[in-house]
Amino acid sequence: MTQTLLETVDLSVRFGGHVAVDKVSCAFRAGELTAIVGPNGAGKTTYFNLISGQIAATQGVVRLKGENVTRLGVAARCHRGVGRAFQLTNLFPALSVLENVRLVMQARQRRGFSLFSMASAQTDVTSAARAVLERVRLDRLRDQLVSELSHGNQRKLEVAMLIALDPLVFMFDEPTAGMSVDEAPVVLDLIAELKRETDRTILLVEHKMDVIRTLADRIIVLHNGALAADGEPAEVIASDVVQEAYMGKEIENV
Repeated sequence: MTQTLLETVDLSVRFGGHVAVDKVSCAFRAGELTAIVGPNGAGKTTYFNLISGQIAATQGVVRLKGENVTRLGVAARCHRGVGRAFQLTNLFPALSVLENVRLVMQARQRRGFSLFSMASAQTDVTSAARAVLERVRLDRLRDQLVSELSHGNQRKLEVAMLIALDPLVFMFDEPTAGMSVDEAPVVLDLIAELKRETDRTILLVEHKMDVIRTLADRIIVLHNGALAADGEPAEVIASDVVQEAYMGKEIENV
């Protein structure tokens, strides 16, 4: 039986009188990519925030490998293996592309470092960082300052930093948003690669149904903060609840 790496049980959060996430219970297995879909305001990003620790739950539980991490903050969950692209990983604009990835690797390995004098003797870390940059097609820009990168390349760097973190759970929140038609396939190919090569859990918030059809093993649908559907992609996409209420004509035109 495939191991459950991440689980939420009756996970909820209220902001005043508004219930943003309403008793969502889901178990996410190793080696599985789950797409989280739903209309704008459905609670997808808020659910991500609850899992990664960026906001505190009003009620319910988050478990990682069976450990209750509900009351832990972002950094503690990160150390235990929850990695979130574009939210968790912050870029250092005054440092180079290579230095950004190297910092993540040094922090993960709990090595000491200085932002202003990188340890040149740590050739193993540098080589590993360059290997990650090659995967995201950024090695040729390794010495460029992050502040000088295009928006698309900054997003690719954030993916590189998440890969360097090597988490148990990869969380991608609309990973291709704002990227050009030429740049987006690189990130999608990387996610597909991670799915093939690892036994990690991958969560993906995405609106593009062609991307979901290609990558997802499973789809869950949120609506008004509650879990509305959960199952295999073909089954969920074809369901009345999705066709009529959540995806509308977008599915018909794919």
